[in-house]
Amino acid sequence: MNEAIIPLSYLPLGSRARVKSLTSDGSNRRRMLDLGLISDTEVEALQRSPSGDPVAYHIRGAVIALRREEASKILVEAL
Repeated sequence: MNEAIIPLSYLPLGSRARVKSLTSDGSNRRRMLDLGLISDTEVEALQRSPSGDPVAYHIRGAVIALRREEASKILVEAL
């Protein structure tokens, strides 16, 4: 069973996914890796800010806010 790979920014609130790859490069890629967004890490979309951007994600025991532009460069597989 092969699930579809989607950008993290498309993950519905309350849903969980597993990181498959990062499409960003340079300092943005390094920042994502430093936040723990490595392959097979589980991520949960928790809540959206009142303006809709950023979204809070639960990643490796921490809550991290990512803007849509950043989250769109993280490819995940929904669980």
